[in-house]
Amino acid sequence: MELYTVLLAPNASMMTGPGTNTLVLGEPASGALVIDPADANPQHLDAIQQAAEERGGVARILLTHSHPDHIGGAVELRERTGAALYGFRRETMPFLDHEIADGTTFSTGSDTLRALYTPGHCADHLCFYLEKGRVLFAGDVVAGVGTVVIEDLFDYMETLHRLQALDMNEMVPSHGPVIQNAQAKLAEYIAHRMEREQQIIAALDQGEATVMELVRRVYTDVRESLYPVAAFSVSAHLKKLEREQRAICQDDRWRLKGRE
Repeated sequence: MELYTVLLAPNASMMTGPGTNTLVLGEPASGALVIDPADANPQHLDAIQQAAEERGGVARILLTHSHPDHIGGAVELRERTGAALYGFRRETMPFLDHEIADGTTFSTGSDTLRALYTPGHCADHLCFYLEKGRVLFAGDVVAGVGTVVIEDLFDYMETLHRLQALDMNEMVPSHGPVIQNAQAKLAEYIAHRMEREQQIIAALDQGEATVMELVRRVYTDVRESLYPVAAFSVSAHLKKLEREQRAICQDDRWRLKGRE
């Protein structure tokens, strides 16, 4: 039996790419763990249950975070199976049966799945690490292709560095193909964010600016239709610089600290 099964949810979009990866893992002795039943489409839920059957049926449903493209079929799968729903906080997911603390473990039979609190993409994000199999189910911390949208870059960078300490064979992201060289991908993401930070600092060197003015200075090769997404990324970088006391904002205009 494979360590896990990947099922692509039918929720393709500009933000999700081909769709969200739903994961099914576990052995008959412990029952199946389902990570991110992402869509309530009946055929997708049927596929989840079918994949879970050879692993003893759905025992628990785990959610990496509260974004709609990850929880879309969660309540419906619980209604079908009676399995409890687990996630980081009821504050963002009121329908949860149980909250998961950092370090919580779940048996998969012969292995252990450990929850890791990994904020940055959003405040309630969890990854799940299969300890003996050395597989990280990475949610939206990384993507199989391209990069991810970041809410809090300071926290996100700490998350990336924390994951670098794991001994991993591979990472399974929520969007895109499995990542075989996990450490190289993490190093690539860190380098990309640091390069973007330097571009934003250089743009601020040209004078104070609003977020959208900085987008136009930095993202010169991006279509205007994508500016709102770019603005989200620029805002995350600026908040990190502010938290590090390297930039300040007044009347929606940003400048480097000490550049009065």
